[in-house]
Amino acid sequence: MDYLMIFITAIFVNNIILSQFLGICPFLGVSKRISTAIGMGFAVMFVMTLATVVTFLIYYTFLQPYQLKFMTTVTFILVIASLVQMVELVIKKTSPALYQSLGIFLPLITTNCAVLGIAILTIQKNYTLLAGICYTLASAMGFTLAIVIFAGIRERLERTDIPQALKGTPIVLISAALLSMAFMGFAGISY
Repeated sequence: MDYLMIFITAIFVNNIILSQFLGICPFLGVSKRISTAIGMGFAVMFVMTLATVVTFLIYYTFLQPYQLKFMTTVTFILVIASLVQMVELVIKKTSPALYQSLGIFLPLITTNCAVLGIAILTIQKNYTLLAGICYTLASAMGFTLAIVIFAGIRERLERTDIPQALKGTPIVLISAALLSMAFMGFAGISY
């Protein structure tokens, strides 16, 4: 039951983008088309899960036992950047078609604060490795859900007659705020 609550809460109540405001850059920048939003969502899901597992193991194997907790953020940033580079090289060698479809998404994930944020939050919440993986997958699914919904809204906005003063960035920010408020409706569910 705990894993189910972690899962539901991370997707809807504590959505990484709409409640915790991590990963806003790709949310606003890559959400112009549903297809690119889905690609970014799956790429983030893969890298976020892999990064959380590796950083969890590094933290509990080296940083905590040797009193190096102050190096957590720097270490996690280096690990995430290295993992993204390795994943990019492996995908480029093994599946050129997938590499082409992901395009710029993989390098962008290196600077996505949601990946670092989830790795750090997993440690701060004292999750076990299994609970941390559950939390990470759910957070990545919440990221994907938010970015895909927002991409759908933005595609519809392109076909809508919007007052000149609200075109572009203003209507995008208003839409993001309304979507965030909609997700706040799930706040009654807590863990």
